Amino acid sequence: TEVKSFNKPFAYFSECLFLPVNTRRPNSLPVPAAGGCGLWTSQGDAEVNLRMGDSGLAAETPLTINQMFTLAVERFADYTALSWKEGEQQKSLNYREYYQTCRTAAKSFLKLGLQRYHGVGILGFNSSEWFISDIAAVLAGGFAVGIYTTNSPEACQYVADNSKANIIVVENHKQLQKILQVEDKLPHLKAIIQYKDALKEKRPNLYSWAEFMELGRDEPDAPLDAIISSQKPNQCCTLIYTSGTTGQPKGVMLSHDNITWTALATSRHVGLTDATHTQELVVSYLPLSHIAAQMVDIWVTMRVGGATYFAQPDALKGSLVNTLKEVRPTAFMGVPRVWEKMQEKMKSVGAKSSTVRRKLAAWAKDVGLQTNLTKMNHYQLAKKLVFKKVRKALGLDRCNKCYTGAAPITKDTLEFFLSLDIPLYELYGMSESTGPHTISIPEAFKLTSCGKEIPGCKTKLHNPDEGGNGEICFWGRHVFMGYINMPEKTEEALDAEGWLHSGDLGKHDQNGFLFITGRIKELIITAGGENIPPVPIEDAVKEAVPLISNAMLIGDKRKFLSMLLTIKCQLNTESGDPEDELTPEAIELCRKLGSNATRVSEIAGGQDRVIHAAVQEGINRVNKEASSNAQRIQKWIILDRDFSLTGGELGPTMKLKRPVVAKMYKEQIENFYKELATPTTPDNTPPPK
Repeated sequence: TEVKSFNKPFAYFSECLFLPVNTRRPNSLPVPAAGGCGLWTSQGDAEVNLRMGDSGLAAETPLTINQMFTLAVERFADYTALSWKEGEQQKSLNYREYYQTCRTAAKSFLKLGLQRYHGVGILGFNSSEWFISDIAAVLAGGFAVGIYTTNSPEACQYVADNSKANIIVVENHKQLQKILQVEDKLPHLKAIIQYKDALKEKRPNLYSWAEFMELGRDEPDAPLDAIISSQKPNQCCTLIYTSGTTGQPKGVMLSHDNITWTALATSRHVGLTDATHTQELVVSYLPLSHIAAQMVDIWVTMRVGGATYFAQPDALKGSLVNTLKEVRPTAFMGVPRVWEKMQEKMKSVGAKSSTVRRKLAAWAKDVGLQTNLTKMNHYQLAKKLVFKKVRKALGLDRCNKCYTGAAPITKDTLEFFLSLDIPLYELYGMSESTGPHTISIPEAFKLTSCGKEIPGCKTKLHNPDEGGNGEICFWGRHVFMGYINMPEKTEEALDAEGWLHSGDLGKHDQNGFLFITGRIKELIITAGGENIPPVPIEDAVKEAVPLISNAMLIGDKRKFLSMLLTIKCQLNTESGDPEDELTPEAIELCRKLGSNATRVSEIAGGQDRVIHAAVQEGINRVNKEASSNAQRIQKWIILDRDFSLTGGELGPTMKLKRPVVAKMYKEQIENFYKELATPTTPDNTPPPK
């Protein structure tokens, strides 16, 4: 096929006008009239007005996914696009092969009966097959729908049914079982494809990856080309399901333009280089059902002709650092938990290294932090001696763009990496804004700020208080189309003028840097009516007591604040479950405090007096800094196991699921607030034990 034939002129927007930012916006979100378009929709087959600007990035010509891909093929045909390990062998696809493979897969989908605006569910760990299924679903006129690998069969069923999935692509037998359990409740489902391991059973409409690819190999191009050329940038191509910390997950509808424009704006803003100059390399390991991983690993990388290397499925259980050392990426995105784990690991290695090396490293780190905060001398020497080694040990020696996002990160972790000359650039956004809205960059970097908006996007703070804190609202071509089949929820998220309300509280400093100060839904409103954002207090406790892994503040509609705490422990390498054993760093801390504890069970519930006293002392220090009495922690407990993804307390991006934790530890929480028992009198003797 000639690639160029799909770059159609942009004459097909007759029904839908672009809306320049400076035109007067409607006072209420009109429900689009038949044939006309508004800024939003909740129908999968509808079109929307794009939030075009008059100049700069906001005025860039809209593209479909296919147009963006074919442009990449024209420019980067022979450059590596995807690379992965099969056993000890490194396999790869260049851009030309990648595109052709996606087209073949798209023809296979059509042959299996994929209908326009129906989903292709993808359930599995990051791989070339994941990317190919995603893009092929879009080319064939369906929706790409990532499903979290940790989902229960019922949660998989909800997403598959909600997206009218005709096809589901699963990684292995384990994920296949989830779909087979709910298959009879999926009326739209026509076929299942398993992309890893041999099939353990033969069933009608179940295909191995090789069998699936064979289906489309000799199919004619014309039907696929007709579908591709009918696609428009203002139509939906991807559904991202929010992880549903509150209520059922919502399907975020992203248009072709949402993805292609955001990929362009992001790559320009952070200064990624085109492969023709120096190729960017990224490692794919974060859950692809989440927008951050899709944006970084698939789309931004494609825009600049970068190469994506796939990590092993046990990446988050420890193998990630090996992949990083092999690939030596030029850009790397980590969620806060990943950076915290690296910090813990380095501290425990540091605790074991010789005194001289340790002193040298501490000195270099101090110099590093000072330099990065104020630019001082001694710096080059420290850099040569220590920082290079550290970066190399992490596989980050070529990486000058390290990002953190998707959940709040502590100042302690930011400072730790800054002191090693690894500034972590915070980014902030949401699924509903196709990923990023603000990103820190070297030229605009401030500790604890998540930077400034991507060019072509706007921020406003809704109803700011006297301290300048208001709800952060977004405007730009990255703002989503709406939630599929949920008009009411869509109207809650988008106001009458089409601004996206994030639900986050934030403020700007005098230089326009954005700081997130809390989440409206997470705000604790005490019985006394005081509004308290929990994250700063939780972070302060974790910083004061390095033994603490997770902290959750309680106090909504209560007379005082209390806190649930967990201790840093080892994770089971197979299941990812928290174990009873403490981490080496935690054991080292216990020794320093004078405790011999090596297990969580020896500490939980206040059994270890030394640790109990140390935690109380740390909490006293945090309470001293509290801005009011109501913000002091009065009671706390150490739980007998850490929070985890598998336990359900943490979401896919390691964000704390507060309602879940509150339910799980209801009894402990209620105990905090039980009135003190009345004194023992003859008529009120406690029953014998």
